[in-house]
Amino acid sequence: MLVAGLAGALMAVQGCLNSYLGKKLGLIPASFGVQLLGTVTVGLFFLFFSKKSSLLAEIGKVPLYYWLGGPLGVAIIYGVAVAIPKIGVGNATTGIIFCQLLTAYLIDHFGLFSQETVPFTGGKIIGLLLMVGGAFLLLRR
Repeated sequence: MLVAGLAGALMAVQGCLNSYLGKKLGLIPASFGVQLLGTVTVGLFFLFFSKKSSLLAEIGKVPLYYWLGGPLGVAIIYGVAVAIPKIGVGNATTGIIFCQLLTAYLIDHFGLFSQETVPFTGGKIIGLLLMVGGAFLLLRR
């Protein structure tokens, strides 16, 4: 949970940074620069920390749609950079978290993308309804 919480905090900071870059450079150049720097960063991790010998054998076994994470990352960076200046960091994050949770529970419930099936229970429905109420209160001006 601590790692997930840290990732959430970093997402809010990243959204602000990307939003600023988008205003100064334009959304497409900013997205390109952020992705390029991310590629260099993960490339260094790959170079120093990965087991390269088994990589080529495993790549061919992966269904093509699992590679959509790259384009989805571009769409996420672009969407956050567009949303934050228009509705603010708090409101954008509220929308992101709500939709992220709703999608996550659908993935869990149906076991999509090779995930373990986790039933959607009454308690989760109540939790989502409470989140809808909380999101409504947070998004009101």
